[in-house]
Amino acid sequence: MGRVIDTPAGEARVTWHDGGPKARAVLALGHGAGGGIEARDLVALAAALPALGVTVALVEQPWRVAGKKVAPAPKTLDVGWRALWPVLAEPGLPVIAGGRSAGARVACRTAVELGAAAVLALSFPLHPPGRPEKSRAAELLGAGVPTLVVQGGRDPFGPPEEFPAGTEIVAVPYADHGFAVPKKADLTQEDALSVITDGVGDWLSRLGHTSVRTRARERRE
Repeated sequence: MGRVIDTPAGEARVTWHDGGPKARAVLALGHGAGGGIEARDLVALAAALPALGVTVALVEQPWRVAGKKVAPAPKTLDVGWRALWPVLAEPGLPVIAGGRSAGARVACRTAVELGAAAVLALSFPLHPPGRPEKSRAAELLGAGVPTLVVQGGRDPFGPPEEFPAGTEIVAVPYADHGFAVPKKADLTQEDALSVITDGVGDWLSRLGHTSVRTRARERRE
């Protein structure tokens, strides 16, 4: 069971996966508009990263805690996320904002305002399926902090090659929006999840303990 927190949008919940006494950062991960924290990528990261000294906080938005099936408007998602931020910062560590799909958009939109040290965007919905002209690249580019995108090679919301030049990206071959891979693919589902956890782990290591703390402090001042 996670910790339930009151927000202006209703009760949200945070489930902690502790990185232990030597934890150097908190990675806060929100879910998408079509599912919860049981998404395979969120589960894999929560299992793998604590051993690398990163505490993972899986965040359930109020609509999901309330048992609703349809996510509210982006503004409401941002309200819930903002209200949770003081709880995410309680361990006294730099907080990296992240999430999958709609959760990634929330993290990007609020990163600078909340003082996030960086953003992890999983399955960023660059555009609605089949509508590349409806680009959301401005949200991603406007994050204002170091950002890593992890994207499936056949994501209908935008495969890796459609992202703006200069985007730091981990491509997951054959994977769809939920990072599922076909049985006939050249890599297994387990391999695909390893691409995600290894890529994110490497990125977090490169962010560096000192540099992440410095960026977080500068935003608070």
